[in-house]
Amino acid sequence: MKTLGLLGGMSWESSAEYYRLINQGISRELGGLHSAKLILWSVDFEEIERLQHADEWEEMGVVLTNMSKKMESIGVDGLVICTNTMHKLAPMISDNVNIPLLHIADATAQKLVSNGINKVGLLGTAFTMEQEFYKGRLSQMHGLEVITPAKEQRANIHKIIYDELCQGIIKEDSRKYYSDSILFLREQGAEAVILGCTEIGLLIEEKDSVLPIYDTTKIHAELAVEWMIS
Repeated sequence: MKTLGLLGGMSWESSAEYYRLINQGISRELGGLHSAKLILWSVDFEEIERLQHADEWEEMGVVLTNMSKKMESIGVDGLVICTNTMHKLAPMISDNVNIPLLHIADATAQKLVSNGINKVGLLGTAFTMEQEFYKGRLSQMHGLEVITPAKEQRANIHKIIYDELCQGIIKEDSRKYYSDSILFLREQGAEAVILGCTEIGLLIEEKDSVLPIYDTTKIHAELAVEWMIS
């Protein structure tokens, strides 16, 4: 089994899900008392969030790259960034290490394409929904047409992620807001919806959505398990 490095804490709520899902997957695949060989480096998300909203991506890139290089030096065989938004920095990290980085957007896109989905809705932070590092990868590398909610909806979805989900707060009115946003995406022609923030799966399940959901946390964890035992 390969050893996987987890770049986590963004937020710790979803990083805990990664740890659980990957260990469950290894146990399911290998049986017995098997568990995952993982090294988790968890940051203080308050510091990262401040840099995100100050648009200091270069500084964050240095932080995550240094973490990745240190994890490589102690023997991890590959890396996972336990957040969609911070994949904006994936190219910088990949350029500075000699081990593979398992990209969350590629894992999600491959599943969508294999299921015959062409037009997909995307929920996530404003960074993920509005910038090209994520949408562009889905469209340019995988041929998907990606649509997002309206501007006001995107702002509210972003606010719920940071003010509630990243702090472990689950509200029924927020669940309804997300469900209504998914309905809007269906009306725009979406055939499925990407839960493109690793915390959204804490709020939205299949029963809450009029569209099939693709939970990036679960999909990324599945890819990690497959890679670790390949």
